[in-house]
Amino acid sequence: MGKVAAKIKVMPNSPDIDLDELQERLENSLPEGAKINGVERNDVAFGLVALFPTVIVPDDAGGTEAVEEAFGEVEGVESVSVENVGRI
Repeated sequence: MGKVAAKIKVMPNSPDIDLDELQERLENSLPEGAKINGVERNDVAFGLVALFPTVIVPDDAGGTEAVEEAFGEVEGVESVSVENVGRI
């Protein structure tokens, strides 16, 4: 079984959120078998900064769905969207 790398855009629900804490909560929410392989931060607008973690997941039937659902349930997350996916 191969692996997939997915770059996921995570929008915080406020510009006042501590991004280091949010990143830690995202890492702690990962389902079994998934791991974060780096996080980028990009300014969006009005002081809001989006996190772009690159997540490595097993290439099975669920794909990135479990990670998206886990990230969506993290406190302080407004939205989650997959930006790019590729096999590694």
